[in-house]
Amino acid sequence: MQTIERLAERPELIPTAAEWFGQKWGIPAEEYAASMQEGCAQPNAIPQWYVVRDGEEIVAGCGLIANDFHDRPDLTPNLCALYVEEPYRNQGIARRLLEFAQAETRRLGFERLYLITDHDQLYERCGWEYLGQVHETDGAEIRLYGIAV
Repeated sequence: MQTIERLAERPELIPTAAEWFGQKWGIPAEEYAASMQEGCAQPNAIPQWYVVRDGEEIVAGCGLIANDFHDRPDLTPNLCALYVEEPYRNQGIARRLLEFAQAETRRLGFERLYLITDHDQLYERCGWEYLGQVHETDGAEIRLYGIAV
């Protein structure tokens, strides 16, 4: 069984993790690496990053950041960049990451966690509440969800 690893506790994984997230989301790896290093410097604050590995290979991951590039900065922190490699889907990894992120959010002193997504069913099945539409920084509308932690 794969375990969820905190990058704040495994800084040697940052280069590989930053590259992995960058490939999945089309954001430069350097931006991920900077956020991950910030999380390592302050392990009890936002941002924080998590990966799931199968052996040495990253197969899933997500992060907690202050705002996921939308127009509601008051709704913080945000789960971001949740991704599970296709061969590992439908095995409960996304649900485990969501539950882990909720526990981490609580550990960091927050009462709620938010996310934006084009998807709905996964999050609703996992107990997230649809809060409405928000605007991304490019002006596009996207679904906003929240959950008490």
